[in-house]
Amino acid sequence: MGFAGAMAVAMTVDALLGWPNALFARIGHPVTWLGRLVNILDISFNRPIDPPGVRRIAGAAVALFVIGLSAGIGWSVQAALTFEWSRIVLLGILVWPLVALRSLYDYVAAVAHPLQSGDIATARAAVAHIVGRDPAALDEAGIARAAIESLAENASDGIVAPVFWGALFGLPGIIGYKAINTLDSMIGHRTERHGSFGWAAARIDDLANLIPARLTGCLFMLVAGRPSDAMSCMVRDASRHRSINAGWPEAAMAGALGVRLSGPRIYHGSTADEPWLNEGARDPLAADIWQGLKLYVRAMVLLAGALAMMALA
Repeated sequence: MGFAGAMAVAMTVDALLGWPNALFARIGHPVTWLGRLVNILDISFNRPIDPPGVRRIAGAAVALFVIGLSAGIGWSVQAALTFEWSRIVLLGILVWPLVALRSLYDYVAAVAHPLQSGDIATARAAVAHIVGRDPAALDEAGIARAAIESLAENASDGIVAPVFWGALFGLPGIIGYKAINTLDSMIGHRTERHGSFGWAAARIDDLANLIPARLTGCLFMLVAGRPSDAMSCMVRDASRHRSINAGWPEAAMAGALGVRLSGPRIYHGSTADEPWLNEGARDPLAADIWQGLKLYVRAMVLLAGALAMMALA
């Protein structure tokens, strides 16, 4: 229960402060530190001359090393703490950088503002920071769709999942998860370079997000104005998504907002013919991004409140 309280503290601090630019400029961010380590190991052990089987084994070893090291550091720090209330606050401050509550809101709002004023070029530039698809091919509906999808998926990966594992295991749980997520984002791609080397990282990330993704979808459903629509869309369409996890929060968001998400999109000049979530609904507009952000805020308040109640019980 002390871990749950610490996660509520972390969410509150991040909602109020985010990760200040001055602090980032001075010391960076724990995720960037992990990223540097993963990049060094990728360059050192992902050798194109090796056969796929060898690269797969090397990638699995790298993933386990990074996750183990990260969780071990977290355990060492946590072992020095006892879970009185003062220690819960201290642990919450320590894990604060690992909960991307405010930054996700700010990145998505940065898309909504120019899109609502008709500045498509600026909205495309802003959405390029949060999605991998080609922004030049996106119209207003495509930009809004990309922003809402990113909001839903990253609510799971960036907040609910780290908080979930942190509530269960404390500092080693949340740091270990961030290592998993960083590995997946950097090497867990189906490309020629990382198809074999990143295979283990991608599978571990799928497993780590299995419960949090579904929990995120349920949070969206519980705070939706139309919970039955969110539930029916999630149950019906989540499994249609290319990801075994991302479809749950995205489908719940689509049903809650009454819009269609996913669908065909362009990556690096190639069209990916993805199925629609909530097919038959209208396309989203800039106003729907704001509605999605309101839903996101309510869901995060519900999560933080539940954690606080667990800590006080």
